[in-house]
This record gives sequence, structure tokens and C-alpha cells, in this order.
Amino acid sequence: MSNCKRIAVVGLGTVKSAPEGASQRMMAAEAARRAIADAGLSIKDIDGAIDMRRTGGGGDRASYTDAFTRFLGVPAQFYFTIGRGGALGGLATAAATGFLDRGLANYVLCVGAVDDWTKAQAAKKQGHRGMAHAEKEGYWGKALGDLRAASHHSWMAARHMAVYGTTSEQLGAISVAERAWACLNPEARMYGRPITIEDHQNSSWVVEPYHLLDVSLISDGAIAFVLTTEDRAKDLAQKPVYVQGQGFGEVAADLWWKKDNFTHMAVAPAKEKAFAQAGLSGVEDIDCAQLYDCFTAEVLFQLEDYGWCEKGKGGEFVASGAIGPGGSIPVNTGGGLLSNWHLGDLTGYAEAVQQLRGQAGERQVENCKVALTTGHGGELVSPGMCSIHTSTILGVD
Repeated sequence: MSNCKRIAVVGLGTVKSAPEGASQRMMAAEAARRAIADAGLSIKDIDGAIDMRRTGGGGDRASYTDAFTRFLGVPAQFYFTIGRGGALGGLATAAATGFLDRGLANYVLCVGAVDDWTKAQAAKKQGHRGMAHAEKEGYWGKALGDLRAASHHSWMAARHMAVYGTTSEQLGAISVAERAWACLNPEARMYGRPITIEDHQNSSWVVEPYHLLDVSLISDGAIAFVLTTEDRAKDLAQKPVYVQGQGFGEVAADLWWKKDNFTHMAVAPAKEKAFAQAGLSGVEDIDCAQLYDCFTAEVLFQLEDYGWCEKGKGGEFVASGAIGPGGSIPVNTGGGLLSNWHLGDLTGYAEAVQQLRGQAGERQVENCKVALTTGHGGELVSPGMCSIHTSTILGVD
């Protein structure tokens, strides 16, 4: 990034399985411990910490007291929360860069944790389905049937179908491709459970036009990563993964009720800045793409909006097998939110780091040097799709 020190991801820690009843704080602390050890650092080296949190419209505070920094004994000189919907890793990386570039910290630990699966099981016992929905002041969609994220995200898919003729089977091709990647990833929740288009079509309706297999998983777990400057990164245990470019976009910059807002995401400004910083000429320079995939249509929109195919041609593109194993652009190579596990954009961020390090095992993308990871979410008007979009380009020398 031209006007600041080059920043690198030097440690990665994940917790995908934990003892029953493990709290968010416990999972966050363990992921943090693993990330620090992965970097070859000690807990005493960490002098800054960021807690990554999601809610629609903004990051929320932790639901527990005594944060993971004290729980683990991290001597951080600053600690704050950041995040918006599924945009966690991108925002945390941008925030940490400011501290590192100004010499306010040497090593910044970024941690996100969720216990959505546990909470969903508790809700199920009470006769509810899915994640709890926290209503905000000014929310007006419940009376119109907007009860869960699938409700208003489905509007986007339906509009794309109406305008461009996209089919449910084409959306299903995204699910099938990501499941194929998950079947190459022993850590994925859906490992060993391949699906077909017929399986997608036969899965239950959630809200039209979305079947169950169009919808992301809910998970318990935590992801942590350590950021530092290039000069320090070269002496650590892992090959540095550099932050080559970042950009951000916001659909709410336009009139939210304009119908074209329901067939695209705020990719253009984010892509322009991120690609320019990274010195990329276009998507042909991307070796793998970890695209935010809370629902299948979001993948379709990004493939179009970034330029892998023309607007309205995304359905044909994914149906061709372009994003699955052996395709022209590997997308969500760990299985994504649809088939691996769900922790916002941290799922793709962690997968990008593994791919760039050459640690992805059977699913490893050959000669992977540049990875795009994106984030999405945080509706400012609800119900509606006025959401942030983050582009973070990671790479290795």
C-alpha cells in the first residue's frame, strides 16, 4: 500500500470444534493462543487487540465481561470492537494498519468468535428456527414477513431472476461447486457429503426463491490472526502473507430503493481502490477468490460485479463449472459459508491465508500468489440491502 508500511498476516488460529458449552470468550482466547503460537510469538509480544463482532448496521459489544485479552493474559495497550454484518476481517485489517503504520503497536491480534449453533439449538427447543433476530429501532419489516436475513436477501435473488432470467438451478450450481470444495477439506462441516443439482432442487424451501441449500451454515467457533509490519514479519515462523490492497463500498451511498440496488453489490468503489493499491490490472490476476456467500446469489453478483463475467451472465458462468475444482477461477476453496463454516468474512480470510501459505492440502490451488477475500453485510435500512462491501487482496512474494 503505497503511502504506508507493508502489513502482513503472520499468525492464524482457528477453533472449529469446542467442548459443549464452551463460551465465546473461551473459543476466542483459544483461537488467539493458536494464532500467537503459529506466528512464533509469545503472548507478551502482543500490544494491540481487536475484537471482531457482527450485527446488522454495526459491530456490537461482546456478550460477556472480561474480554479474551485478559482471559489469555495479553498485555494489549488498546482493545476495541469492530465489524459490520459479515464484514469483520477487512475492517479489522484496515484499523490495525493505522496503528502499525504509525508505530502505535508492533503486533495486533484480531479475534472473532460466534456461538450461533448453540444459540440456534436453544431456540429450536423453544419452537423457533434459525438464528435469533435482534430488532433495532426503526425496523419496520416484520409485519411484511421480513423475519430473518433470508427474507430480505431473497429479494435480491428474485430481482436478478426477473431481470436477467437467472434460474434456481443456476444458483444451485454455486452450492454444488462449494460443496465439491468442502469435500476436499477435512475440516469442513460438510466434508464427505457431496450434493447434486437435484439435491439442491429437492431441498426444502426457506423463502422463495431460496432452497435450504442456498443458505449458509450457522456455526460455533473462532478465528484469530496476527498482523505486523514487513520488517518484523520476515523474522517470524510463517511465510508472511501481505495485505496488498483494500477497498470499501456502500450501497447506501445511492438511493436504497432504486431497483438496481437489488441486482448488484457495492463492488465498484471497493474493487477500484483495492486493485489499484495491489497493482492488479483485473480479475485475471486473482488466483483464488474467497467471496462472501451468506446466500448463493451474493456469489453470483460478485462474479458479475468484479468482472469474471458480464452482468446478467452469472448464472451461465457458474453453471459451466467455472468456480468449482478444475474451473477457471477457484471460488471459496474451503467450502465457504455454505459448506465449510460461518464466521463472516473471516471464513474466507482464513482460507486465503492457508492457500497463500500452501497449506490447503488436497484443495490447494496451484501456484497461488494472490487471493481476493470479500466481506458483506450490515444493513443500514431494514428491511433492505444497503450493505457494506469490503475487498481485501492478500498475496505472497
